[in-house]
Amino acid sequence: MLQTRFTELVGVEHPIVQGGMQWVGRAELVAAVANAGALGFITALTQPTPEDLTKEIARCRDLTDKPFGVNLTILPAIKPPPYAEYRAAIIESGITVVETAGNKPQEHVDEFKKHGVKVVHKCTSVRHALSAERMGVDAISIDGFECAGHPGEDDTPGLILIPAAANKVKIPMIASGGFADARGLVAALALGADGINMGTRFMATKESPIHQLIKEKIVANDERETELIFRTMRNTSRVAKNEISTRVVAMEKEGARFEDIRELVAGARGKMVYATGNSDEGIWSAGQVQGLIQDIPSCAELISRIVREAQAIIRNRLEGMIVHPSAQAAEYSL
Repeated sequence: MLQTRFTELVGVEHPIVQGGMQWVGRAELVAAVANAGALGFITALTQPTPEDLTKEIARCRDLTDKPFGVNLTILPAIKPPPYAEYRAAIIESGITVVETAGNKPQEHVDEFKKHGVKVVHKCTSVRHALSAERMGVDAISIDGFECAGHPGEDDTPGLILIPAAANKVKIPMIASGGFADARGLVAALALGADGINMGTRFMATKESPIHQLIKEKIVANDERETELIFRTMRNTSRVAKNEISTRVVAMEKEGARFEDIRELVAGARGKMVYATGNSDEGIWSAGQVQGLIQDIPSCAELISRIVREAQAIIRNRLEGMIVHPSAQAAEYSL
């Protein structure tokens, strides 16, 4: 076991998180992550209504007796979802930890905290992490430029962002973006984080509720197989490289507005990718970490492998590099 401030905060065995993923964060994946001793999050807005979310939480409870949470992402929308109703469904279902992401979550943080729910807020910059800390969240998930989904507009990679945040953030912090194996976990801990969040890596697991062909596509892809869309709209999103995302990037370069690409980037099309296995059906999220994913294990196999290999790296590789002064002196005297 690797014990950190984060594992103590949320009551799990391993400092590994499966964060919210649209269309992917469902009960079967979350329960498998929880049963393996890590922390999984059901994605609230994957469920069509707050009532559906209540049912999904109950379905997850039927599959695990370990802790798990719910992700609530707050993003600008022409017709916003009923966030207050989703929030109420989370609280009334007895969820004890929530991952928030997106714009100014103060209202949600206040309400969750009032009911004893711990809040992990996902950010893409140190300034936003500090703002969330002031709002009263319990932990931060800091998201580097490598990540799938929304990396923000600063383009700061994790190797800089994680220690920069660790220098200033006082509450527990999870490193997100570019993590898939034991080396990443050890690196994150060395950089000052208290654990890692993985999204794309958990997509390529046996319990992930997406088409097998998409899992195999992630394994086959390398680190270059992503595109950054919505850059010109300052709402950057890292997605898998395919016919549609490449066309969207080209259209943006020619001055396209959101109305011009709306049909191409529709969420319903992205959902169909996971259902049909056609990777060119729509836009779907994937990170540069695809280049580190080489198999499709169960969540239990993946998590136990990462923890076992991380302990070996710390004990054997890193500790083996330390030369004690007395041993060095003895060597020189020979």
